[in-house]
Amino acid sequence: MIDLVPSSESVMQILENTGAFRKGHFVYPNGKHASCYFQMPLAFRFYDNSRVLSVGLSRKFRMDKAISSRLPKISIISPSPGGIPVAFAVREALGAEQIYWAEIEGGKRQFRQYLKEGDIHPCIIVDDLIRTGKAIEETVDIVKSLGAEIIGCGAIVRFEDSPSEYDGVKIQSLAEFDCNFYDTQEEWKAAEGSDVPVETVRF
Repeated sequence: MIDLVPSSESVMQILENTGAFRKGHFVYPNGKHASCYFQMPLAFRFYDNSRVLSVGLSRKFRMDKAISSRLPKISIISPSPGGIPVAFAVREALGAEQIYWAEIEGGKRQFRQYLKEGDIHPCIIVDDLIRTGKAIEETVDIVKSLGAEIIGCGAIVRFEDSPSEYDGVKIQSLAEFDCNFYDTQEEWKAAEGSDVPVETVRF
């Protein structure tokens, strides 16, 4: 029987089995070096994984009376295209009325949909992965500028160094991950004590 809220260990097992979590020597777009890399869409390409992970996250929101008492008149929002599969699955699991997503255009995050103040119900912002929290933070700013209330935030995986809450709203996650980042290749080698091929990643 599948747990309604999967354990952190089972979540990481799914990510490893699908290649969504990888180990090695990775250089991120900001030039930082790390020994781990998440490519979450590799897990979400399988329906069963998507269902287990997204329903698990939705259960964390449903257990919050401040959220469950307002269903179904809420919105689910993804900060980026990568979080769209999570947002749609969480919306379905909660029976929420609305779904929106943002994307980067001209270096600025904005909603794909044309929205005006009052369009968005009280909302939950969800993503597949929170690495630094920048995408969530920018989305929070957009949502607040439209006068919408934020009642929940969450992701499948949250890096431990990222924010744990926004404006008093706790970040829910199925797994928290501690990943060290280094400024140079030499620093990475000194800390990790290994020499493996370097891979530059896009996101």
